[in-house]
Amino acid sequence: MLRSLGQRRPVTGSDEDPRVAELRTAVSRLRRELAAHPAEFHDRVIAEDELAALAAMTTDGAPEVARLRRSLLLIAGAIGSVSALAGGLSEVRRAVELFGEPPRR
Repeated sequence: MLRSLGQRRPVTGSDEDPRVAELRTAVSRLRRELAAHPAEFHDRVIAEDELAALAAMTTDGAPEVARLRRSLLLIAGAIGSVSALAGGLSEVRRAVELFGEPPRR
């Protein structure tokens, strides 16, 4: 039986949450793409800072969903108009969505 993306076992064989591994991979890819992108744009530093924050969140177990979504919103606002980064941004969005909705207040 095929498993959905959120249920896939990590390749490492560890007890790591596969959602965290997926997020780490997506964030790493977008960070590389952003670093290689030749154009400077006004909010690039914001995107770089938030991607670094997301990367840090993947080292401490399951991240806080509300914080993930806030970072995603800031990243999307910062690089949303850069079409060359759209694929990487979509991967990060899908990885964040694996964690579900934040709890309602």
